[in-house]
Amino acid sequence: MEHTWRWFGPSDPISLADVRQTGATGIVTALHEIANGETWPEAAIAERKALIEAAGLAWSVVESVPVHENIKQRRGDCECYIARYQQTLRNLAACGIDVVCYNFMPVLDWTRTDLAWPLPGGGTALRFEQTAFAAFDLYLLKRPGAERDYSDAERADARHHLDGLDDTARRRLVDTLIAGLPGAEEHYTLARFRQAIADYATIDAVRLRDNLGHFLRAIVPVAEEVGIRLAIHPDDPPRSLFGLPRVVSTPDDAQWLLDAAPSPANGLTFCTGSYGVSAAIDLVAMGERFASRIYFAHLRATRRESDPRTFHEAAHLGGDVDMVGVIKTLIDEERRRERDGGPRLPLRPDHGHHLLDDLHRDTRPGYPLIGRLKGLAELRGVETAVRRLTR
Repeated sequence: MEHTWRWFGPSDPISLADVRQTGATGIVTALHEIANGETWPEAAIAERKALIEAAGLAWSVVESVPVHENIKQRRGDCECYIARYQQTLRNLAACGIDVVCYNFMPVLDWTRTDLAWPLPGGGTALRFEQTAFAAFDLYLLKRPGAERDYSDAERADARHHLDGLDDTARRRLVDTLIAGLPGAEEHYTLARFRQAIADYATIDAVRLRDNLGHFLRAIVPVAEEVGIRLAIHPDDPPRSLFGLPRVVSTPDDAQWLLDAAPSPANGLTFCTGSYGVSAAIDLVAMGERFASRIYFAHLRATRRESDPRTFHEAAHLGGDVDMVGVIKTLIDEERRRERDGGPRLPLRPDHGHHLLDDLHRDTRPGYPLIGRLKGLAELRGVETAVRRLTR
């Protein structure tokens, strides 16, 4: 498998020279400086690719070409934004880039309530705490109708949690949830966030899925024509938040998506951390079911807590994910592709712990140097062992 590393461009405090020392050979990145909904110019793509290659690496995967909210809501100049997306795909293909990861989560990308949750050994991890989330939703955001989504006990727990936070902790919770995490293209104030949610008042899961189907039927033929494999990222966490619909959360959702635009260009990003948050999902079985359509793998583990809606990022070989079983499934698929013909299979370590010097380094939440280096080393070790024992 191709070992890759997410890099956030020239402004990333982790340099390409650093990445090369991790043992990764491929870069996963995007033109984050281009506004959401604009076409990526071929010249800008070529320039970024040349920068990566000059460091002895390859631009392996685009993560992400963001989908404009007007496409998700299918309103206004939706068709104009779709046309720009199509042209971006053509421009990427012209530069030799053939895998594009994207997501269809309304308003927010992946969501956490704590970006530096203390671990017993002294490092920190990302965490999603359901009670903290409810406290924000009910009493800081004050989303209309939010109380209907929580029981009396949950509302009381949320109120108690909020009462225990000082002003600094409250501001930190707000910023964590809406100011934008790595990869997010939108950054909100509370007022703008309320309005963004209100814009979905008439869009339920059925309508959002219909809008996703419309988008797929427009871009998948272009991707197939130019030789790009699309790999949708699942919802994170895989359930509704803020009353917003989410439609890429389960194996059935993945099957619907593949059926909505049948094509070898229409595929999946297999994120074991996102899908793994749900106790109902058997990741090994899911990997086996969709193996031929997995075009990119995010390998990380999450650990559900006493309230299963609360979870934190565990060590890559810890948590609730059978990582050995997942890697064996991916190796089996890669061997099939080598035998029968098929595309390469890039993977990357995702959401590492902040450890050692990472605790004092200015890196993006969830994307430290040492924590991901440790994760990549562990994943490579499992891969080597599985290959040796199953050859």
